[in-house]
This record gives sequence, C-alpha cells and structure tokens, in this order.
Amino acid sequence: MKLSAVNEMLDSNPHSFEQGWARLDDGVGFVAVRTDMPDCSGKMIDWWFSYLATTEQYKMWHPEDHVYCKWIGERGTGRYIGGTHIVHERLGGAKVHKLKINFREPSTILDVSRFEEAGVSTAVYARGGAANLPIWSGHVLHMVHDTDEGCVMRSRFWLGDVSPVIPVLSGLIKKDMTSDDALSSMERHCHQEMTILATFLPELYAEQH
Repeated sequence: MKLSAVNEMLDSNPHSFEQGWARLDDGVGFVAVRTDMPDCSGKMIDWWFSYLATTEQYKMWHPEDHVYCKWIGERGTGRYIGGTHIVHERLGGAKVHKLKINFREPSTILDVSRFEEAGVSTAVYARGGAANLPIWSGHVLHMVHDTDEGCVMRSRFWLGDVSPVIPVLSGLIKKDMTSDDALSSMERHCHQEMTILATFLPELYAEQH
C-alpha cells in the first residue's frame, strides 16, 4: 500500500495485508504489523505517547532493543503532537540506530472524519529519520481499533521516502532502509515492542488515573 492510498485502511477491518513487508514500485519499503493488545484501548495508547518521557520508561517498552531517549516538546500536558522523540534503539541486532520521530496530526495523511464510522479509536502518525541529519526518511502510522478483548493496533511504515531530496545521500539512505534485513527487522521490532507494551500499559494507565 502506498502512502497516498492510506485511507483504504478505513475501508475494511481486518485489512487485506495485515502482516509482512514489501518493496513498492516506487522503491519505498512498506511494513505492516498487527498487534493484538488485551485489556488496552485507543485511549490508553494515545495517553502512552503523551506520557513517555524518560529512558527508564522507554526501556520498559522494549528492554533489549531500547537504549536511550529524550523528548523535545511538551510533556505532562496530555499532548505529544508537534513533539519530537529522540531515540537510540536496536532493531534486533547489535547496531544502535539514533533516530528522531516527529509526531504530526493524523489528518496530515488520513480522513479523520471517517474514524468513528470505521471504528478507529485513535491513530498516531509521525515522520522519522536519522537524528543527525536534516531530513526525514520514513513515515509511521499506528491505527487502533477497540475490541471486546482490548484493542488491535495496525502499524504501518513507509521507509525510504526521503525529504528533502539530497543528491546521492537520499539514494544511499533509501537503499539502506529498504533492504530485506531492514524491513524484516522493523516488522519484528514493532511487533515485539507493542506486545510488550500491552503487558504493562493497562496497570500503568490505571495507576496514573
């Protein structure tokens, strides 16, 4: 699925491509992850992104892969859109990736007027890239549907969509981000971290409310 077709995610539940990765015809890497999160809700997911602030909290989310984080922007206000999360993380290997994740309004890419009809309880959208470069090289979307058992998170990544385009460098970044190993590692890491989040989020949310 190309990013331009993302509103198709509002057309059906479940989706036609729930789990896996592919390289699209424009060379962008596409990763799809489905995570069932018992006893969680879209409201809790939204709260988590507004709550997360420290490296200690970040390591709870994935004790093996998450190394360090800091937050640029509002904390403790219930808002995270507009903020940037600086993270150091592994994706299942030894290499530590130093990344920036800038959270943006879901309406940037989605028709949010359709959320209620589609049963979407929240959606988290961000652009990501290397922390030390003045470019963005990926998109991430976490779309959540509440269920009787908790919620289902459908995460989607479009990797290698580099902006602004810098001759030579953009091509190298795209090649690196869309390798088989990079795409499969992102799929695995995302499923692991969201599965781990579901193990402690309901209790943490209850403690904080």
